[in-house]
Amino acid sequence: MLDTSITEMDRGAAGAAASPIWPVEARGLTFEAGGKRLIDGIDLKFGLGPLTVVMGPNGAGKSLLLRLLHGMIAPTAGEVLWAGQPINDDVRKRQAMVFQRPVLLRRSVADNIGFVLGLRGVDTIARRLEILDRAGLAQHAPQPARLLSGGEQQRLSLARAMALGPEMLFLDEPTVSLDPASVAAIEDMVKSVHAGGTKILFVTHDIGQARRLANEVVFMHRGRVVEHTPSFRFFDNPESHPARDYLAGRIVR
Repeated sequence: MLDTSITEMDRGAAGAAASPIWPVEARGLTFEAGGKRLIDGIDLKFGLGPLTVVMGPNGAGKSLLLRLLHGMIAPTAGEVLWAGQPINDDVRKRQAMVFQRPVLLRRSVADNIGFVLGLRGVDTIARRLEILDRAGLAQHAPQPARLLSGGEQQRLSLARAMALGPEMLFLDEPTVSLDPASVAAIEDMVKSVHAGGTKILFVTHDIGQARRLANEVVFMHRGRVVEHTPSFRFFDNPESHPARDYLAGRIVR
């Protein structure tokens, strides 16, 4: 079992401000590209507590929603508010994102961690090794990150995001195409980070994974949020036809 819990000391070292940035809210969130409306007037509100899993068929807008909430792209209409305020530099410093494919620096494993710690002014060898040890990667510290296996690279990506001590962590299908052992290791990391107080927004196509992780589910279809409900209610009694078809393995129209 990986020991990846983030303490209050970690958060302070990462530079998070004392005042909270919750809740996160999308109001009339809309995004258009190529003459198509890909996100269609979404209203959502997230609190700090639940681990939120975002699900839906291909093309539903899940990854795009994360990028809009993260502030990576600007909406065509509507807005994203953190504690009632638009996204700003302070908010961006207090969130992190991990993508489907690991995005790593062409440096050593340890230097990938050192880079983000340096941004916070808290980079030490001991700190790097502590974070890598939590991810089960301390033994790989001096080796080039590109020589890690796919699962190890994704664990390094997640460990690097954790090193920022984010209040909110966006995870866009971080276990796609990984072997079962790597999936289990990353899920352990995610659960431990969440238990340490970090809000998780996790996109997945894997229904089994969603059952293992979710406290609440956001189900999307055709750029809209069809359901936003506690996970037990979603899996036991989905309210919409698209969600029922999705859970039954039928084609979602």
